[in-house]
Amino acid sequence: MTNDASQQDSTAARTRMNEDDHDLLTFGEAGERLRLEIADTRAQVAELTDPAALQKARARLAGLEAAAQRYRERALTDANFEKFFGYSPTGDGS
Repeated sequence: MTNDASQQDSTAARTRMNEDDHDLLTFGEAGERLRLEIADTRAQVAELTDPAALQKARARLAGLEAAAQRYRERALTDANFEKFFGYSPTGDGS
């Protein structure tokens, strides 16, 4: 996929997100926005030639990737559902 196509896909996805935005950022929506921002920042890193700008973009990318790792670790699973909500996800008390 070319960089232009990637940017068009990203722009289209952001447009769709903004159309449905009702001031509610769900866990899934936050993850999708994070994924798009990482893709955009990776594209910037690939294009930059100025050393200072490249260093800044790489630092941003590292921060975004660390955030994505935290996001994956905190995703709601059966294992942590009960801790978060206080009851079993199966509703049977087990």
